[in-house]
Amino acid sequence: MAVPAEPEAADAGGGQLLGRLRSRLPGLSGALRQVAEVILEDPEWASRATIVELAERSGTSSATVTRFCRTIGVGGYTELRVGIATDLGRAAQAGWEVGIGADVLPDDPIDRVMRTLLAVDVRAMQETAAALDLRAVEAVVTALARARRVDFYATGGSAAVLEDMQLRLHRIGIASWTWSDVHNGLTSAALLRPGDVAIALSHSGTTTETVEMLAQARRSGACTVAVTNFVPSPITEVADHVLSTSVREPSFRSGAMSARHSQLLVLDLLYLGVAQRIHEQATEAFSVTADAVATHRTPASGARPRHGGSLLSRVAAQTGEPGEEP
Repeated sequence: MAVPAEPEAADAGGGQLLGRLRSRLPGLSGALRQVAEVILEDPEWASRATIVELAERSGTSSATVTRFCRTIGVGGYTELRVGIATDLGRAAQAGWEVGIGADVLPDDPIDRVMRTLLAVDVRAMQETAAALDLRAVEAVVTALARARRVDFYATGGSAAVLEDMQLRLHRIGIASWTWSDVHNGLTSAALLRPGDVAIALSHSGTTTETVEMLAQARRSGACTVAVTNFVPSPITEVADHVLSTSVREPSFRSGAMSARHSQLLVLDLLYLGVAQRIHEQATEAFSVTADAVATHRTPASGARPRHGGSLLSRVAAQTGEPGEEP
């Protein structure tokens, strides 16, 4: 099983402890889960509570709380409290509510809906960026840049997210396909070989079809990558590299929907990293594909063709459609 590298001593002083704890909650059980749930239910209280008070409220013992700290990579109870307090302080400074996620009610004005969405999505991306294992990102970028072919696996809305990534990689010369039908995906995965890459996206990490396709890719010898919000989870068991998002689930929309921006952040980082590695190939492919569809674009009145700017500025603006000029 591959797991993301834990920050040293949970980086309690660097914040984002609560985000990582939410991500790990499904993998905790029994008394350890009880401690985690009490902290997440009222982090402000937990940041002030003694170890005895936390043990009493969670129905456990001081020894269990100490074991909980070790399990999540925190050096001790003092570090746990510091990490919680740091997260709370940063949230307050940024003007966010740590407990944001209250329902968007039918009669809420649209400006409140917008502010709520913005706060939730920006916070999710900030927490994802802080917790992301950049060593794993570098390893995946290297594998993608060298790959003979790349498979993407997902179902439902997650497949739409991966289709965008697949089209962009295909555009810069990396042969890639997206599979959402499990039969077709398993067939493709069976034809992979060492040197190929398979990336699966599952917010929960438990989607059976997605796990099956990635597992088949691993049996075929491909480098396997899981993008998920929950570590550990079934999909991490069949992944060589795990790239985790850090998204809480507000009550007004599903966690999978809330995760979209964080997932795109991770995938965009991979895409730009690959574009850096194969700069010359990407530049040539970008130019050739743009020319191929040039006659299918209707220029705006007085518009002049634009081919300037760096490769990265162009690929960053790319939408995935070959005819789109940034």
